[in-house]
Amino acid sequence: MPLMERSLPARVLVALALVVVAALVRNLFDFWIDGQAAFLLFALAILSASILAGPLAAAIAVFPSLLLGIYFSGFRETGAVDFVEAALFLLTAAGIILLARSSHGLKGRIRESEGSAARRAAEADVLAEELGLLIDGAEGHAIYLLDPEGRVTIWNKGAERLKGWCEEDVIGLDASVFYPSDAIASGKPADDLARAARDGRFDTEDWRVRKDGSEFLADVSITALRHPDGSLRGFAKVVSDITGRRASEEALRSQESHLRSILSAVPDAMVVIDDQGLILSFSAAAEQLFGYSEAELLGANVSMLMPSPDRERHDNYIRRYLETGEKRIIGIGRVVFAQRKDGSTFPMELSIGEATGEAHPLFTGFIRDLTERQKTEEQLESLQSELIHVTRVSAMGTMASTLAHELNQPLTAVANYVEAVRDMLARPDPGDFPMIRDALDDTAKEALRAGHIVRRLRDFVARGEVEKTIEKLPLLINEAAVLGLMGAREKGIAPRFDLDPYASPVLVDKIQIQQVLINLIRNACEAMAASPVRELSVMSRPDERGFVRVIVADTGPGVDAQIAEQLFTAFTSTKSEGMGLGLSICRTIVEAHGGRIWMEPREGGGTEFHFTLVSAKAEERDDG
Repeated sequence: MPLMERSLPARVLVALALVVVAALVRNLFDFWIDGQAAFLLFALAILSASILAGPLAAAIAVFPSLLLGIYFSGFRETGAVDFVEAALFLLTAAGIILLARSSHGLKGRIRESEGSAARRAAEADVLAEELGLLIDGAEGHAIYLLDPEGRVTIWNKGAERLKGWCEEDVIGLDASVFYPSDAIASGKPADDLARAARDGRFDTEDWRVRKDGSEFLADVSITALRHPDGSLRGFAKVVSDITGRRASEEALRSQESHLRSILSAVPDAMVVIDDQGLILSFSAAAEQLFGYSEAELLGANVSMLMPSPDRERHDNYIRRYLETGEKRIIGIGRVVFAQRKDGSTFPMELSIGEATGEAHPLFTGFIRDLTERQKTEEQLESLQSELIHVTRVSAMGTMASTLAHELNQPLTAVANYVEAVRDMLARPDPGDFPMIRDALDDTAKEALRAGHIVRRLRDFVARGEVEKTIEKLPLLINEAAVLGLMGAREKGIAPRFDLDPYASPVLVDKIQIQQVLINLIRNACEAMAASPVRELSVMSRPDERGFVRVIVADTGPGVDAQIAEQLFTAFTSTKSEGMGLGLSICRTIVEAHGGRIWMEPREGGGTEFHFTLVSAKAEERDDG
């Protein structure tokens, strides 16, 4: 270990040893020196100690050196000269120590600087090695340097993999060898370097050549490198093969263009939304149907296309599906109402598909406007109504004939007995009283017989099997509303649907319950014919345990209290041309389903018809 790196006590001992050596030498030559130059050897000892042991150890050795110098100078006869010599020794020793200290600090700084330089050199070597590994490990990228004349100076492994030249073959070559022959003929290699030198950086997509002569589409970046004084040092080039990527992009664009051409020709409207309900695509057919342009709706919530209350509930529908995975609409076509830009509503057939992937799911809705079908369906409905009317009249005629035939005999007998009794009572004779009593008994029997015939016919009409199935109530109501609201828009009637998704499914005969709904909706539309406000509401709610309630409300004039009590009785009607059988039939159907139907005044004016149906969920609980 070097002396300067040892501990302070060790260095002090070395300094004191040098003083002792100086004293021995002085004593050895004292005979010839005879008291002269007493401090000279000790000054040399202090100098040696400063060099070998350091300034601090030399400073400690000054005091014993001073004492020994005084001793050899003959301190018993000390004069002024001796004091001057001692003072000069001390000054000399102090100068030596200060000089040694400065020299020692300079050496320390030199050693520190050399150490820092060595560390920086080592770090630079490590960084250079790591950078080289990083550059060589860049898959699919050629990274190399050119001198100001465009010759290759540095060539990485990525460049070797991409272009086929090894480093020994390409160093010193002009970079024009990487260009196709036509580009070389047009002077493009020099032009590219000139643009990079002028602008500092030049990026392009162009064709390049490999060593085997094959060409590839490359993404090229050329950066000019300059010295601190601004002079051109060379160029850095980064080249990537994008042939496959560009081919994939072109294929994707072609497929997208093809898909758009197909979708633009599809007559059904198409709307694509994300899992937040935001519109991502809006087809040309949808633009014509709703009156919005695609630019107006991109990024907007799809609930804009819905009337209330579906508009306010739609986001909850999506959230519930994403959380539970329960499909209520997806993959199932259904009839719903939509709203145009001008605020008008129309029925439509909606089919929704889901596209799932690594990102968020997408939902595509295909929409078919049912408005155009209304005219045809209205005509069919009119013909059907006429047919039903003729059938009803024929049935009533048949029923009347049956009743006339069946009741003819008992009623004739009753009439004959009554007339005979009347004649006999015109001239009362006590002897005729037994005969009169027999005639009255027979009259009663014939009257009971007539009643029995009527009751038997009623039981025959009422006898019928109700084929119940589990149905989704919102879908059932929407399908019935499409038929019931035909022509309603032309009459200025604004329909509103508030269907609770939890008030479903129900156990019903679908056709019969739709007949009830169509009858109630048409009655409501006719009731509002002269009303200034024409709003029709169809609502569904969970009712008392095991039932679901359906409400059809209008803003018409309401029902007179005298008629309200007999509203569901046959042949009772508020219409001048009505037969009074519609609501009676509705009551028969609802009661056959285990529910009940009634009427209530609507708050604010108008009428509400309520009826209940058996919930299929309640049936499942009962079966369990």
